[in-house]
Amino acid sequence: MIDFGKKKATIYDLSVLSGCSPSTVSAVLNGSWRKRRIKEATAQLIQGLADEHQYTANLQARGLRSSRSGLVGLLLPVHDNRYFSSMAQTFEAEARSRGQCPIVVSACRDPDEERKIVETLISYSIDELFIAGATDPDGVHEVCIKAGLRHVNIDLPGTRAPSVISDNFEGARMLTRAIIERAQQDGPVISDEVYLFGGRDDHASRERIRGFRDTKRDILGDDSEACIHPTGYSPGMTARAFETFYEGHGKLPRCFFVNSSINLEGLMRFLGQHPHETFADIVVGCYDYDPFGSFLPFPVYMIRQDSEAMISEGFRILSTSRPPATTHLVQPMLVPPRTALTGPLDALKDVD
Repeated sequence: MIDFGKKKATIYDLSVLSGCSPSTVSAVLNGSWRKRRIKEATAQLIQGLADEHQYTANLQARGLRSSRSGLVGLLLPVHDNRYFSSMAQTFEAEARSRGQCPIVVSACRDPDEERKIVETLISYSIDELFIAGATDPDGVHEVCIKAGLRHVNIDLPGTRAPSVISDNFEGARMLTRAIIERAQQDGPVISDEVYLFGGRDDHASRERIRGFRDTKRDILGDDSEACIHPTGYSPGMTARAFETFYEGHGKLPRCFFVNSSINLEGLMRFLGQHPHETFADIVVGCYDYDPFGSFLPFPVYMIRQDSEAMISEGFRILSTSRPPATTHLVQPMLVPPRTALTGPLDALKDVD
């Protein structure tokens, strides 16, 4: 029996305790045991001993031996958004399962800040970088290329590195069809009663607007530029756009597409200043998923983007030797009203 006292357990200690070679212990702890064809029972034994004896990897020593730090970064536009926070949760779990240490930072949709943050991460010798929703992904790419850093775009594509994104066009078609068909249950709907609010001039918004307009033409036979109100991703700007519409029309549109949960927050700010009658008969579609939005007093259809699949595909791409700068589409999911889905937070352990 080994008496650790205040001494931290090492790979060699776990080797003695498990009866396995140090290389087998190392493969289990860094997540490569399946490639080595190590039995799952052996992996579970070693992982259990590592937990019991509070083993922690010495990343600095690992980096000196292998020229790799074990650090992997995720650059987000914002933290305060369920989609990106869910993505971060998935990313951290996936990185740890691979024996890596995750670092998550945000740049608040500022292209200069994006480049500065990546330069800082490079100074800490990160091995790989996931660039999620960057305002200027190709600008970040230039910084990564100069440093020889492997990287992949998530959520918004670049032109010079591989990208993994939602199929925004198809998702927008599903969402637009759902809100129009729901509104039609209460009577005929014309094109001028169906609007889109939110988004900016980025790839995701352009594809969503294209899907929205394409579906309106398919179902209603008409489409108008006046029905598109891009407000950026600011809740305040979105609230003002709804207020302006309401002042000009005396009511909200019969049904409308909201481009993100951030824009949905803007709608909530507007509705909080008006009586219930203002939104008694509206139908809303939101291109983002938040379970609380599903239980509003009017029908809210949502699109859940599959951040788990995007992160998994990103790791797969980075494991290949020379991935081409192609864009991989991940199918999103239509979520009907009154629906609460499970997600990464369900994996959190309860503490008594």
